[in-house]
Amino acid sequence: MDKHLRETRVDSSTVYDGDFLKVQKDRVKLPNGAHSEREYIRHPGAVVILPVLDDGSILIERQYRYPLDQVFYEFPAGKIDPGEDHLDCAKRELKEETGYTATDWQFVCTIHNAIAYSDEHLEIYLARGLVAGESALDDGEFLETMTVSVDELLQWVREGKVTDVKTVIGSFWLEKIISGAWPMK
Repeated sequence: MDKHLRETRVDSSTVYDGDFLKVQKDRVKLPNGAHSEREYIRHPGAVVILPVLDDGSILIERQYRYPLDQVFYEFPAGKIDPGEDHLDCAKRELKEETGYTATDWQFVCTIHNAIAYSDEHLEIYLARGLVAGESALDDGEFLETMTVSVDELLQWVREGKVTDVKTVIGSFWLEKIISGAWPMK
């Protein structure tokens, strides 16, 4: 299927092998028989949590992100450890970053946020029935939590105050879920 679009790996090398990310450089055969190179980042994948409190407000975080030298508004999220179940990771990350646990978890979707240069995938979960507790941030992790309404979050997306792709997409999903337009199973 889609043979007229597919590229085939001829050979591959690891350009950089870090603790978190790996950079690959592959030589590929194009559909027309010509050859080209592809450089891309290998990423272990991550989870994103859309935490909805009983009053309908949404729990979000403010966190500084070094590559862009800026504090961002984001949904709780985190890297999937090798062999870790995605839902277990979501539960762990919500607890570690916010202190909250949830009694109701639903898978929303998988997104690929950088398809031109990374194999990263984000597994998005809806979390309801939130119960407050103590956070347990990783060493070197600093963030604060706050609550907003879905309408406020969407306004921030419109204004460019929220630009993080997982949070933008998650906000649109929340709007559809909460309005009943896209009911969860």
